[in-house]
Amino acid sequence: MVMSRKETTVTRSRLRPMCTVAAALLSTLLMGCSAESAEPASKQSPSPSTDSPAPPPAPAKVEVIASLTDCKPEIRIEADELREGVCRTARGDWTVTTFPQEKLKETWLDAAAVYGGTYLVGPMWAIGAQPALLKKLRTEVGGELRKLSGTSG
Repeated sequence: MVMSRKETTVTRSRLRPMCTVAAALLSTLLMGCSAESAEPASKQSPSPSTDSPAPPPAPAKVEVIASLTDCKPEIRIEADELREGVCRTARGDWTVTTFPQEKLKETWLDAAAVYGGTYLVGPMWAIGAQPALLKKLRTEVGGELRKLSGTSG
């Protein structure tokens, strides 16, 4: 079966948002992979706590959230479903991902759960980094630490 030019354009326009979200998720997961998961269970620290004091969550704009952490982000994804910026500083590397709707953030986190990891999450945003760095960032931007359980090994 040969698709017409119009059918091909419609198919591509439907796939592009899904590919963008998948690419953003993969890149964030790669940045957020932690050595913690490679340690034996006896050496792993307990799950991150949200009991420590933190400011109210930051607004959902990559540049605003990044500026609260003394970072000027490099925007690498600009899409209808999300925006993502990368921060690279002496403290470490992290991604700031924002979403136009809370349900898109939750969908993204559900997809990320397959790989596991810990994220700092606020209203319509998520930050991916090493767990120790996330704890420090939380004191600057607020939010809650969410440990996602992976399904692999």
